[in-house]
Amino acid sequence: MTLPALLSACDAVVLSPSGDVAARQRDVLVTSTLLMLLIIVPVICLVVFFAWKYRASNTDATYAPDWSHSTKLEVVIWAAPLLIIICLGGLTWVGTHLLDPYRKLDRISKEMVVTDEHEPLQVQVVSLDWKWMFIYPQYGIATVNELAAPVDRPIEFKLTSSSVMNAFYIPTLAGMIYTMPGMETALHGVINEEGVYDGFSSNYSGAGFSGMRFKFHGMDDAGFDDWVADVQAQDATLDRDTYLDLVQPSENVPPMHFAGVEDGLYHDILNMCVEPGQMCMNDMMMQDMHTRSGGAEMAHGQHQGQHADHGAMSHDGHGMEGMDVSRNGGEDEMQSDTPEADKTATDADRRMLRGHGLGRDFMPLFQSDPAQPDATQPNPDNQ
Repeated sequence: MTLPALLSACDAVVLSPSGDVAARQRDVLVTSTLLMLLIIVPVICLVVFFAWKYRASNTDATYAPDWSHSTKLEVVIWAAPLLIIICLGGLTWVGTHLLDPYRKLDRISKEMVVTDEHEPLQVQVVSLDWKWMFIYPQYGIATVNELAAPVDRPIEFKLTSSSVMNAFYIPTLAGMIYTMPGMETALHGVINEEGVYDGFSSNYSGAGFSGMRFKFHGMDDAGFDDWVADVQAQDATLDRDTYLDLVQPSENVPPMHFAGVEDGLYHDILNMCVEPGQMCMNDMMMQDMHTRSGGAEMAHGQHQGQHADHGAMSHDGHGMEGMDVSRNGGEDEMQSDTPEADKTATDADRRMLRGHGLGRDFMPLFQSDPAQPDATQPNPDNQ
């Protein structure tokens, strides 16, 4: 009698979602459970049956102490689970690829497919300590701890984090997706019924984790337009200074609305360069890529020069002249293909270069002093 009372507060939102993606995920979950029950239920029943039939007091039960093998039993014991595993594997394979969070939606509901007329709603999500920030680049607005979307319109989420890993989850809309600092994840979903739904962080992230919740409003088109107009009527603007204030840890933050968003703010949040003087990660990676590609080209030029030197000395005897030509050519190539910082660096600066992509094989190319060791000899400084 107490069981219904204990379960009365439960909300089976995962089993009764309002979004098509979450509904298809529910179908995969239910189908997988039923397939497994085809094995679990008979096994449990047989365990109870054997315990009762072969009890000590049942003298009519078959007693066969020398029994050791039955081909029929072996076939049943191995074939049934194997078939279930094959079915589960196929279901998981299809469901995993069909419901990939990075995959764009191909339908809005069972009766409606996505066409070119359905413009997706773009939402940029940033998990903060301990709140959620949502940027609507198509409308130039932003909110904190409140999310809204029109019914039957595809939603494209791009997600990142300001500091620690979190997990974005609206059970009625779609599956869970992680947010990570310096990285961007993606999630596609659609809401098919109007209502107010719960969203939260499903990955523990510190002291304020329990209050890191927000409301997701599913509205009709007119209601969503009114909601956007209300946000645009606010006085606050989400600029860098405001964001740096929001980044500071705070708990149980009420919803906040911003009528404008500074250009490029999400880009800088993703690349961790919001504060003045910070180098963006994409610029850092680009510089590192240039460094590596420059090193590979210079190493290739050194091999070309060495082959040219050897060929010149073996054919016409003008080894020194051939070497000079190849060296000059290598320097010209280096000057044209290397970053600007390398072009203006002094010899002393170049000798101090270290890092990924700067191997010891081509380091002597930066040395203009004849007293330095030859490239073909081991260089203790570059070990």
